[in-house]
Amino acid sequence: MSLKQLFRKKADPNQLSFEELFGDTPAADPPQPSTVPDMPIPPGHRRLRLGTLNLDYRLLRSKRKTIGFLIDDDGLRVTAPRWVTVAEIELAIASKQQWIFRKINEQRERSVRRLQPPMEWRDGATLPYLGSDITVRVSEGATAGVRFDEASRELRVGLPASASEQQLKDRVQGWLQSEARRVFAERLAIYADKLGVAFKSFSLSSAATQWGSCTADGRIRLNWRLMHFALPNIDYVVAHELSHLREMNHGPQFWATVQSVLPEFETARKALRDHEPELLPKF
Repeated sequence: MSLKQLFRKKADPNQLSFEELFGDTPAADPPQPSTVPDMPIPPGHRRLRLGTLNLDYRLLRSKRKTIGFLIDDDGLRVTAPRWVTVAEIELAIASKQQWIFRKINEQRERSVRRLQPPMEWRDGATLPYLGSDITVRVSEGATAGVRFDEASRELRVGLPASASEQQLKDRVQGWLQSEARRVFAERLAIYADKLGVAFKSFSLSSAATQWGSCTADGRIRLNWRLMHFALPNIDYVVAHELSHLREMNHGPQFWATVQSVLPEFETARKALRDHEPELLPKF
């Protein structure tokens, strides 16, 4: 079996795919392992010298027939068949070191963001709306209602002085869902016309792991939390679900259909795929 055959394509953005590993990457000289006295190797890890940098990784052996790379909070994890030599594994690591270090940095940045304090639901709080932050302004004793001022980028919420934090969250969530119905209806009409398809109905979803869905009979569900993202990201999900009315799969023809109405869809797809749910406001 060749080295290329040891890898399989992964859907996880932090897993290295066959195409990414063996695309146009030039061949690399076999790397030389190295240790650094003042930086102990973490338990269960190996250390590899890559140019001026050291890379610690965990190696797991299994009965699988392929090598798998995964970046998580502990860094790089490599899963490989028992018969593949460490030299072959480290040559593969070296050939894609830029990808690995980039993903490790992205993972570290996400870990730092997770440590940030949760949003406080009060007057002056900010939350993302259509890709940029808006400020929540609470008017105590004012007429109940929610109004968005585009000029000041303020969401003005009328509540009695005795209102709780949960009441504020409920008002804001209700407004976001109302906005979602309006925006989704507009974007669905635009992209249905572009694709030449007709959907039967649409409704809002609160799914934890899915931005949208479409049934064969044209019933579409879109996650109202999409309202936190910029319009191009919303358009991608809308075009994606409507494209299923022409191709009920994720094959090449499906992606060609999405691209026909949204040429830059990959940018929006990556933005949604890389954004962690826990970084959105908690309702």
